[in-house]
Amino acid sequence: MAARDALRLVGQFGAAYSTGTESVKGKNAMSKLVTIFGGSGFVGRYVAHRMARQGWRVRVAVRRPNEALFVRSYGFVGQVEPILANIRDDASVAAAMNGADAVVNCIGILSERGKNRFDAVQVEGAGRIACFAAAEGIPTMVHLSAIGADTESDSAYARTKSQGEAAVLMHMPQAVILRPSLVFGQEDAFFNRFAAMTRLGPVLPVVGADTRFQPVYVDDVAHAAQMAVLGQAAPGIYELGGPEQASFRDLMRKMLGILRWRRMIVNVPFWMAALMGGAFDLLQTISLGLFHNGFITRDQVRQLRRDNLVNPKRRGFADMGIEPTAIDAVLEEYLWPYRFGGQYAEIRESAGNLRT
Repeated sequence: MAARDALRLVGQFGAAYSTGTESVKGKNAMSKLVTIFGGSGFVGRYVAHRMARQGWRVRVAVRRPNEALFVRSYGFVGQVEPILANIRDDASVAAAMNGADAVVNCIGILSERGKNRFDAVQVEGAGRIACFAAAEGIPTMVHLSAIGADTESDSAYARTKSQGEAAVLMHMPQAVILRPSLVFGQEDAFFNRFAAMTRLGPVLPVVGADTRFQPVYVDDVAHAAQMAVLGQAAPGIYELGGPEQASFRDLMRKMLGILRWRRMIVNVPFWMAALMGGAFDLLQTISLGLFHNGFITRDQVRQLRRDNLVNPKRRGFADMGIEPTAIDAVLEEYLWPYRFGGQYAEIRESAGNLRT
């Protein structure tokens, strides 16, 4: 027993040393446990990394733990562990929160596929997590929603996001709900997707070119979640956006400038996009899900008709003391592989200037 205890203390000391002096807040930080549903996803992995650096034990609840093994590298051996959980199943949700001190729900879908329907995931799933968190006596819950959440919306995504918030607050009235705008970062499905499209030809089609966004850096969202878990943010709803507001067209221009590509940005009219989305949705339905609509859905067209901006009357980053990261500070760091010449693009340009 003495040998094992000594090894445990060495491991704890090593973790605290490697993550810095701010990583462990208080004597009992190492015994704290947070369960993060969707903790290997785009936002969830950043939350998991931050909580590990704070010295917490992190339980990453996902449907495919074998695909989430990379999260183990966020902490010392055994500190961050992926486990099997499906938010449509009572037993797995309850088991995932057993003994937890806090729970974070980062699960959401942008389009429906198979059993993953908006109602099942974003309303029933969120409510199930909150219900079992309350039953378990967990004092802290953080729920990731989205700007535009509205029970009166004609978009099923936005409507179920709002209904999910209500389901969470019904069981956990002291929950912190985070509503980010368009989230960007190295693993995002927005800039990476359109950057890849620039390789297909001289035209870059977009739906809702004049729709405005307030892009927010993924780690800033994770920082807000961290503060909520640590009890450093008051309960309630926070709308999170970056320091810049820009139209879809302007964001594409910014991206093209980084990529050094000349492409014609063509706005697809909403009526045409709706027809395309309907056709792709129908194809997915009649193929029984064999064809996945990864292009555009009718519901996404409905969402793009509205600006995605922070409501200044809502609490936000300023209330947490967080200064959001500018998009220009991050975008080039992960879009350079899409340039012609990749990491050697600047060298090629310099060589070309020498020849002339």
